[in-house]
Amino acid sequence: MKTAVVLLSGGLDSATCLAIAKEAGFRTLAISFRYGQRHAVELAAAQRVAKALGADRHQIADIDLRVFGGSALTADIAVPKDRAEDEMESGVPITYVPARNTIFLSFALALAEVEGALDIFIGVNAVDYSGYPDCRPDFVAAFEAMANLATKAAAVDGKKLTLHAPLMHMTKAEIIATGLKLGVDYGLTISCYDPTPDGASCGHCDSCQLRHKGFTDAGIPDPTRYA
Repeated sequence: MKTAVVLLSGGLDSATCLAIAKEAGFRTLAISFRYGQRHAVELAAAQRVAKALGADRHQIADIDLRVFGGSALTADIAVPKDRAEDEMESGVPITYVPARNTIFLSFALALAEVEGALDIFIGVNAVDYSGYPDCRPDFVAAFEAMANLATKAAAVDGKKLTLHAPLMHMTKAEIIATGLKLGVDYGLTISCYDPTPDGASCGHCDSCQLRHKGFTDAGIPDPTRYA
C-alpha cells in the first residue's frame, strides 16, 4: 500500500481531500499545524476528522507564524465580515496568511521523505476560494517541480513525488457532494475564520459564507453550528 501525506486543517475541503486519498487506496498520514491562528479550534476538528476517516496517523506540527503577522488570522487585525460575493472575488483578502501553503507543503514534503511517501494531498481550490495566490494550479505545479529537485528521494534515488490537488476545479457544492459519497461527516468540520471560544462558527466571514453557499447549492442541509 502506498503512503500519502495529507494536509488536514479540520475544514470542509481538507476533510474531503483525506477521504479522496483513502478511497484511492493510500495509507494516509494526516498533518495539521498549530501556527498561531486565531481559529485554533480547527485542530480539534482535524483530530475528529482524522479519527472518523481512519487516517493511519495524525501529526500536529507547531510553528508560529505570528512572528511575521500580516494576516487577520495571525495578528490583531479584524476578520472581514458580511462581504458581498463580488468583494470576495476581487483582490487578496487580509485573511491570506503570507506563504502559508508554501510553508505547510514544505513540512509535508519533509514528512513524506522521512516516511518514504511519494504523494502529498492538499485541498486547495481555484473556483470557490477567496483569491489566495497559493491556491492556484500554477502554484501547485511549481511546488511539485521544486519538490522533485529539493529532496534526496528525487535527486539521488530518482523517485518522483506527486502533489495532488483533487479539488482544484470543483465548486464547493461539488466538493460537498463528493465528500458525502465518501462518507465525510461535515458536522465534524469547521471552516470559520473567527469562531467563538467553544467552536461555534461566526456565520459572517468569507469562509463561513462560501461554506454555507456550498451546502445551499448542493441542496444539502448545512450541519454547521453557528453562533
